Amino acid sequence: MGRLLFLVFLAVPLIEIAFFVLIGQAIGLWPTLLGVLVTALVGAVVLRRQGMALFNEIRTSMGRGELPARALADAMLVAIAGVLLLTPGYFTDLLGLLLLVPPVRGLIYAYLRTRLQVVSTTTAEYGYSQRPDTLELDDDEWRPR
Repeated sequence: MGRLLFLVFLAVPLIEIAFFVLIGQAIGLWPTLLGVLVTALVGAVVLRRQGMALFNEIRTSMGRGELPARALADAMLVAIAGVLLLTPGYFTDLLGLLLLVPPVRGLIYAYLRTRLQVVSTTTAEYGYSQRPDTLELDDDEWRPR
């Protein structure tokens, strides 16, 4: 896993540089830079809109007492897409845009379901232990002797 992560961190900047050079040769420097800025703005807007919609879906599912595993996975993938779109570069923009397509997220979710296990836990809150001879008084009922 460490080697794979190292290769990704090495490959992504090289791919980004290649994309910048190719796109810069095709459309020029300033349109290339403008394209990076526009995709960052689009990423911020899309992240906000889809993020709020997914948040509402999660809240609705939890209100029905369901575990919103799919909605949580979608929210995570949309957040990753937003980060990729905000990252300068055309390759990361392409990956971010792919993550915004619901069928692509569905494929990733199906893959993750085979690899991950969802665990649900519950917690309980315990009150004070009271003895049978304990008398409870409010503040206005108590006076020092």
